[in-house]
Formats: sequence, structure tokens, C-alpha cells
Amino acid sequence: MKLRILALEAHDVRFPTSRDLAGSDAMNPDPDYSAAYAVLRTEGAGGHGFCFTIGRGNEVCVAAIRAYAPLVEGRDLDLDDLGEFARRLVHDSQLRWLGPEKGAVHMAAAAIVNAAFDLAGKVAGKPVWKLLADLSPAQIVDLADWRYLTDALTPSDALALLEEARPGRAAREARLVERGYPAYTTAPGWLGYTDDKLARLAREAVADGFTQIKLKVGADLAADLRRMRLAREAVGPGVRIAVDANQRWDVAEAIEWVAALGPYDPYWIEEPTSPDDVLGHAAIRRAVAPVKVATGEHAANRVIVKQLLQAGAVDVLQLDACRVAGVTENVAILLLAARFGVPVCPHAGGVGLCEVVQHLAMFDYVAVSGTTEDRVLEYVDHLHEHFADPVRVSGGHYAAPSLPGMSAEMRPRSLADHTYPGGSAWRSA
Repeated sequence: MKLRILALEAHDVRFPTSRDLAGSDAMNPDPDYSAAYAVLRTEGAGGHGFCFTIGRGNEVCVAAIRAYAPLVEGRDLDLDDLGEFARRLVHDSQLRWLGPEKGAVHMAAAAIVNAAFDLAGKVAGKPVWKLLADLSPAQIVDLADWRYLTDALTPSDALALLEEARPGRAAREARLVERGYPAYTTAPGWLGYTDDKLARLAREAVADGFTQIKLKVGADLAADLRRMRLAREAVGPGVRIAVDANQRWDVAEAIEWVAALGPYDPYWIEEPTSPDDVLGHAAIRRAVAPVKVATGEHAANRVIVKQLLQAGAVDVLQLDACRVAGVTENVAILLLAARFGVPVCPHAGGVGLCEVVQHLAMFDYVAVSGTTEDRVLEYVDHLHEHFADPVRVSGGHYAAPSLPGMSAEMRPRSLADHTYPGGSAWRSA
């Protein structure tokens, strides 16, 4: 089915989260969670998508979305060939020069590609996780861009992997709808929170059914040791505590810092160093085992992910729904992770990231990896009220979305109030 795209809209949407330090970490102490928000307008349904930033610079991604307009407006969108649509954007001979396949222009492509899948889900009457899971293995393979990947995974290898997972799809889908997808929470762990707030939120997380929490670390070792002790006392020995340095350290410093935290049994160390430093991550992983190394939310593209896997640099892969070029590139990343047997625990939080990335995690379970073992999806309990189809988390699990689309559509009032700089949330600042 083809739809004519009448217009591509781009909106600068920002939430003043720096006022209460929600989202604060060692590298980003004052984030204003923001979205460069894209809408694909057709004569019928509209498709909504975005890429996530933390305030200043969001206008750069908005401008990049608008730069794609000549490739989108007035053209037909083939809902049965969204892989081709994504490749046309990413391979544009002029825009790709600004990357290639990285940075603001690539994140803008993510907003548009995800909007196209949101539109496809609405037209099909399916949530995007099910839209993807109902595809044949050959159709899934056709979504991916195989350029630069075939030394690690070929299309025929991916097809075989998907065919092997196909027999259990129906049973896994039924379990997903019944039980949901396992989650962990970062809500207690923001670096700007007081010790009392950290301990209280950690206890509440366990009471709510979470079996893993995450703390931000990396600014001050003495403070991290104190906060880890308080968190461990609050949750007890049976709950996993992951820690996240948000790229703060050099390699040697990361190894030393993780060793110092060892008495409190950290489950993984997330983003210990530069997201581009594949060999650095590999060295850290060798040195800090059995603490796991997790990274991927800032991986610029599928090529970096491929190299992280080839180098044995990660124990846990954390894809992001809006950092690489949207659903199609993340399908390639999920296939790579399955090929290397590395669990995917997606990055979420932010504004809207929980809403959109749940579809990728659930598709992975139903149609690709076929398991939720050692897989948890990040959850942060804020800003969901601004979305028409907000996430539902209960008993430490995400409930599978049932409404058509990718859960990316913001409520009109929220969009108007938080448009920067003229929205009411900013006029009152």
C-alpha cells in the first residue's frame, strides 16, 4: 500500500527537567529532556516520530529533519517496503556527507523512519512490535541495510537465524501479552538526588516488583561508594544494581573505579568510556569481569555495534530507538546481537524513549532472539503522561502495547505547551 506524504513537520519540544535534576548524571548534570519531533502528514493517518536530546542543540536536529523534506514531501511512501524508504534517506548523496551515518543528520533520519513505522502500524491496525513480528523472515531481512555488515553477518545467515526462531513465535507472543516484558528502573539513581531520596526510591522499586535498579556514577568516588552502600542496604543482596558512568572515564580509570565499587556487587558497568572506543571497551571488559560491560545507547550506527561484537567488547548491548536511523537499522542491530549471542537490554528513559523502544524489545523476543533471559528493558517513571499511548509497567514488567502505531504520538496540548521557546512551560520559566 502506498500513501502520498503531503508534508513533513518538525517541532522543537523541550521539558524543563533540569529544575528537579531528573536525568542528571556525571556528564550531563542539568538535562532538559527534549525531542526533535517529526510528523509525516498524509490524507489519512499521520505518522509520529522523534529523536531525543537533552536541551541545547535540539534545534540542530529539528533543522536536520527539515533538511530531509525534499526527499519526503510529495512522494509516495510504500508501506510494504519501508526498508527502501529508510535506505533512500540514509544513502542520500548530499545529506550523508554530514555523517556519514552519524550525528544530528542520522538522528533526524531516525525520527522520520520511526514516524513511517508509526504510520504503517496505524494503517495496519497493529502496534509496531506486532507489525514487525508478523513479517516473514525474508521481509525482516529486507528491512535491514546490509552495507558494511556482511563480514559479520550475511543476509542468508540472518534469514537462517530468523527461520530457526519462527516456530515458537505464536507461543512467545501469547506469553508476552499475558506477562509483559521484564524491566529495570533507573528512577532511584539520578546523580542529583539526595541520599534519602535514593534509598526511598530504591526500596519502592523493589516493592513495585523490579529485580534490577541502576545508579549513575562517575563524578566522585567517595560519593559513589556511599550511594552504592545505601542502595545495597535498601534493596538487599538479591536485587541487581547496575551502574552507569555515561562515558566519564578513561580506560585505566574505569578499571580502577569499578574495582573500588566491587564490594557492593555491581551487575554491569554502563558506558565506562567513549562510545566510539571499541578496543577500550574490550580492555575494560577483560579487566573488570565478572562485572559485565554494557554499552550501545550512543553507538553512532550499526558498524560500531558490529565492531563491539566482533571485538568481544560488550556483555550487554544497549540499543537506542532514536540514535541510529530508526527501526530498520535497529533490526540490523538486533540480528547482529542474535548472531553473536549477546543479550540486548535497550536504553530508554528520556522523553518517549520507553514508549518507542518497547516495540523493538518485544519484536526481538517474539521473532529474533526468542528469549528474555538476562534481558531487561530500562524504565524511568516520568513524562509518560504527555503521550497518547503511554507505557504501562506493573510488577516490574512492560505490558505489551495494543494500540496501533509505535506509541510515539504526543498529546496536542503537551506538544503546544512544551514547544521551545514559545510554549507555556517555557514562558513561565
